[in-house]
Amino acid sequence: MKDSKDNAPGERVLTNRQGHPICNNQSQRTVGSRGPATLENYQFLEKISHFDRERIPERVVHARGFVCYGEFEATGKIGDEPAATYTRAKIFSQAGKKTPLAIRFSTVIGGRDSSEVARDPRGFAVKFYTEDGNWDLVGNNLAVFFIRDAIKFPDVIHSLKPDPVTFRQEPNRIFDFMSQTPESMHMLTHLFSPRGIPASYRHMEGFGVNTYKMVNAKGQTVLVKYHFHPRCGIASLTADEAAKVQGQDLGSASKDLYEAIERGDYPQWDMYVQIMEDHEHPELDWDPLDDTKIWPEKDFPLRHVGVMTLNRNVEDHHNENEQIAMGTGVLVDGLDFSDDKMLVGRTFSYSDTQRYRVGSNYLQLPVNQPKGVKRVQTNLRGGQMSYGVDLAPGQNPHINFEPSIHNGLHEAPDMGPNNPPEIRGALTRSVIERRNDYVQARGRFNTMMDWEREDLIHNMGTLLSACERDVQERMLWHFFLVHDQYGQGVAEKLGMSADDVRHLEPLKGQVLTEEDQKRLENLGNNGDTIDPDVWGQWTSSVKNHRATAEEVLEGRLPSRKEETETEAA
Repeated sequence: MKDSKDNAPGERVLTNRQGHPICNNQSQRTVGSRGPATLENYQFLEKISHFDRERIPERVVHARGFVCYGEFEATGKIGDEPAATYTRAKIFSQAGKKTPLAIRFSTVIGGRDSSEVARDPRGFAVKFYTEDGNWDLVGNNLAVFFIRDAIKFPDVIHSLKPDPVTFRQEPNRIFDFMSQTPESMHMLTHLFSPRGIPASYRHMEGFGVNTYKMVNAKGQTVLVKYHFHPRCGIASLTADEAAKVQGQDLGSASKDLYEAIERGDYPQWDMYVQIMEDHEHPELDWDPLDDTKIWPEKDFPLRHVGVMTLNRNVEDHHNENEQIAMGTGVLVDGLDFSDDKMLVGRTFSYSDTQRYRVGSNYLQLPVNQPKGVKRVQTNLRGGQMSYGVDLAPGQNPHINFEPSIHNGLHEAPDMGPNNPPEIRGALTRSVIERRNDYVQARGRFNTMMDWEREDLIHNMGTLLSACERDVQERMLWHFFLVHDQYGQGVAEKLGMSADDVRHLEPLKGQVLTEEDQKRLENLGNNGDTIDPDVWGQWTSSVKNHRATAEEVLEGRLPSRKEETETEAA
């Protein structure tokens, strides 16, 4: 077949980065056919030195991930009300308004080449390329987190990462930390149920996890939580089915998503928000800024705001996946931070990580550049791998500071008022007061499907059987405080009972509610039943399709929510 005019052979000549044509890419320059090689092997040295540096440091967390592109289409409303009631963010402002986006799904703990069916939270990070600049919503597939204060983030990750001596992920290390961290019980109850192993990225939910704010044109603020519901439904694997997948394919989730997009079966998620007035809400027995808690939907209903569709794959894994850089501090006008302690800590950590991994000019890379704004205009200069200067039209190139009267950059007009509540208090280092560490874990246990609950108890019993006795006892103590059947089920797996842990005192600094105190007095005999109706409908408790390894490996996962719900029923 002849080359077309646009693909003439002469246009495909191999060159080096200097633009020099490479006439021999098979052999180094040597003295004779057997060598030795000479030092002036410029092409070889350039080629091998770049190869030696092809890998940038992998992410400490979320190392394995998959990126694709799509768009968000707004309804112009938040629930039944105009979006402008709550926010002046343009992305939500008009019905039918479309905003391009990139999304990165990921696993948290494993390395870059780890299994995509490991039990692990999944990252759900969306970069919206809005007309006011980028908005990054960096969340997970589970609605809550292990801890409520960012100072503990290195500790929780260290406990989940491989042992620094044996380099194996050890259950005893994980549950040693968790047993001393009561607020983790809610997240653990999600993670060690089937929700901890999504069957694919297409079949999992997304949550912002942290509490944010919206700001309207009058400067009025509300607290907000973000949710994404997959239109093809939820599907998860048991540990046994996941092991079958892992034995044949470490990248099953990436493959499923890539192939779905290539065949035009574009995955979609409905985006919702929950709204709460911006104050401390003393009427609640938990703090709305605590990211180990959900906002019950019967009290704070979901409000639809739009649909996300994924319709294009990356062209290069390294440039668009390894180097995409998200950060919780990347907000646009009309959206704002809350005082969520985890959010504040993440906002520093994420951008700091990108500067370390990718370099100080990571925002010059195409995948990270704003797409909706006319141009980027800053006074930033230099740094490793800088390949452009952010000059405005007519800007004096000698002026890289502000203020200046010599044609430099100047401040933008005020975006509008922002009138959050005034906060007063002593500077302190303390935990939030309304902790209530067990009530929502109990709610999750009640609202699970029967097979999810059975799998949770099986997984906890199996892993805790590999732990030391003191760790087993404390974890059982926590489970009995959550629910009788939770504690009894795991205890039976360990050959133990409530009597084996009844002697334990609350942890140092732990605050038990009145209900917790009563439960402690009757440990294991609180008369708990399974009553999901008490808790109302939770996003994380919708029907979950019990996927098989064959469905995953053969590409037979449901494509529509109706299929998932029918089979789950």
